[in-house]
Amino acid sequence: MTELLALSGQAVPLLREWMAAEPDCGVARALLLLMVADRLDDATLKERLSIAYRSALAAGERETSLVYGVFLHTHRQYRMTADHLVAHFARWPADETAGLMLDAFSSCGDAAYRAYGDALVEEHAALAGPDNWPWTSWLAATRAEQGRAREAYDLAVRALDLYPRSGTAAHALAHAEHELGTGPLSVDFLDQWLAVDPQAIQVRHLNWHAALHSIARGDFPDARRRADTALARSDVGMRAATNWRLLLVGQTPAGRSDPAHVRELLAAPGGTAEVFHTFNLALALAVEAATDDLQALAGRVAADDRPDFRDVLAPVVRALAHVTAGRPREAADLLNALGERVERIGGVRVEREIVQDTLARALVDAGEPERAATLLHHRTTARRQHSYERLLLTPAPAG
Repeated sequence: MTELLALSGQAVPLLREWMAAEPDCGVARALLLLMVADRLDDATLKERLSIAYRSALAAGERETSLVYGVFLHTHRQYRMTADHLVAHFARWPADETAGLMLDAFSSCGDAAYRAYGDALVEEHAALAGPDNWPWTSWLAATRAEQGRAREAYDLAVRALDLYPRSGTAAHALAHAEHELGTGPLSVDFLDQWLAVDPQAIQVRHLNWHAALHSIARGDFPDARRRADTALARSDVGMRAATNWRLLLVGQTPAGRSDPAHVRELLAAPGGTAEVFHTFNLALALAVEAATDDLQALAGRVAADDRPDFRDVLAPVVRALAHVTAGRPREAADLLNALGERVERIGGVRVEREIVQDTLARALVDAGEPERAATLLHHRTTARRQHSYERLLLTPAPAG
């Protein structure tokens, strides 16, 4: 459990050993499925979780509750998972195993659920106490997403002091240091942390964070190197988010995604299942300057019954199409009109920030650098490393 809570590279092998040693342990089986669910089809996942649930029934109420939560989470029933976790924590306060599913609250795509999840983390971190590294790590992640970067930094450092291999704390620290603009210090920490466990569950995602830190300080070759060596073909979103940032400041992107692959992903049943996933695929099309594809996607999501797709994602995708077609004024007008509604696009702060980046670039290219500078003022004044923001505010050379 320690390795699992730490998101260690040893977690999945150890879960397999646990399940082999105790084949009737429903919790062991369910936790393994929680880690590998994305590799299984729905029928296999449902069958194996049904076995885990039957085993858990014989073990006790807490075990049964945990397995049911895993069932809901792995089937992407995030609202139901969140509701279930509220009831679970009421009976078993500060249950660390259930804490592995806390991301369900933010995955709902509902601000009320996200706020409730934040309050729940605060409550149970207090119950667990400041010497409990998993809950201190989760509280650090919560503070980072709330924009309370200094508090997040201090909590992440405390959690790492308590348990240096906490993957959640390392991730929260990366978020906090992005907001603080610490640059090379954060890259060095991430490299050293990953070197101890090259198979860590978050290895690709933390390398992506390191790439963003490198972009922030203007080390674009390092960002490209990380994208090309650490990100897999399946990491379309992280690759696109890296490359679009590079393109916005006139830099050569890293290896790109195959447009045909992106189209396949969009056409698949899950292509428009979640707003943030669809946004990442739109970014990948923008990197390829696939204006026609973006316009078609914008029309598709504009006709969607879901408000976040229709009212938020559609104008963002349409703005990306305008940028790729060389129409910055139209792009700026669309993105500026969104205001705070952009939060409904999902993801976390560092991921949504790319929409603001795109607006700043569009304003500069539309001849309004002063408005762009005002937009990014909080970043250029609060962050120690902001070479990227300076380049965003620099007019592109003619042609």
